[in-house]
Amino acid sequence: MDLLTVLLIAVGLSMDACAVAIGRGTALQPSKRWRDVLMMALFFGLFQALMPVIGWLLGSAFAGLIGGVDHWIAFLLLAGIGGKMIHEAVSGAEDEADAPLSIRLLLVLAVATSIDALAVGIGLAILATPVLMPAVLIGGVTFLLSFAGGLLGSRLGERFGRRMEALGGLVLIGIGVRILVSHLSG
Repeated sequence: MDLLTVLLIAVGLSMDACAVAIGRGTALQPSKRWRDVLMMALFFGLFQALMPVIGWLLGSAFAGLIGGVDHWIAFLLLAGIGGKMIHEAVSGAEDEADAPLSIRLLLVLAVATSIDALAVGIGLAILATPVLMPAVLIGGVTFLLSFAGGLLGSRLGERFGRRMEALGGLVLIGIGVRILVSHLSG
């Protein structure tokens, strides 16, 4: 597999993580923006790099187990987090909405945005393609785009407040719906 193909796959896989970073970034405290954005980018990049390796190691046997439900898992995780963000924005629950990102939330978001990377790893195994270079590139691109997206989201949240946080929640739900619809209609 050539470098351009792997780069295009990396950008495609990182789009959900970048969009989630923008959406979740709207709820970050300005005083902790850099730390939280860096944590999001690290988690998203790491999971996007690890999932192809896991998929590659498990090979095509695992594809049948998760292939039928991966879109439902991603949808439920993203819709749940998005709904919580909207609830916090509407109810004005500042203490929860302004809380720093928890490890638990980062794990849920990272898994939700990296399930497709698992399938890519399985595909690489089927094609007998080495996984190390694609995994590193996918993780690196995801880190960079998620970092930029998190900063953009936090700036928008700082400027537009709770309305932007509610919009961020809608974005997460929309991403979940898009994933679900694309898998059910394809």
